[in-house]
Amino acid sequence: MENKDKKIQEMQILEQNLQNLLLQKQAFQMELSETQSALKEIENSGEEVFKIIGQLMIKTDKSKIKQELSNKEKILNLRTKAIEKQENSLTEQSDKLREEVIKTVNR
Repeated sequence: MENKDKKIQEMQILEQNLQNLLLQKQAFQMELSETQSALKEIENSGEEVFKIIGQLMIKTDKSKIKQELSNKEKILNLRTKAIEKQENSLTEQSDKLREEVIKTVNR
């Protein structure tokens, strides 16, 4: 019985970690979407581009801001892929534990 309780607790922790990971992934995906949208707007804009820093809007070089956003997009893609790998690993572990718990309950 004690082993079963331990596995159930471990499974709950894994699922909580998975939930936290999904929230992080969602935040990165939203930021990625905003970054991609900003890149599209820059493509369609004229030569004057502004960047908001704090409460100030500052005129900036179009190619510089485009490069910054492209780098940010790459980083966000990498982070999202890393989270997806962690997500798959945690899901796999959780599924194995769930199977073990079900087997011990059915005994």
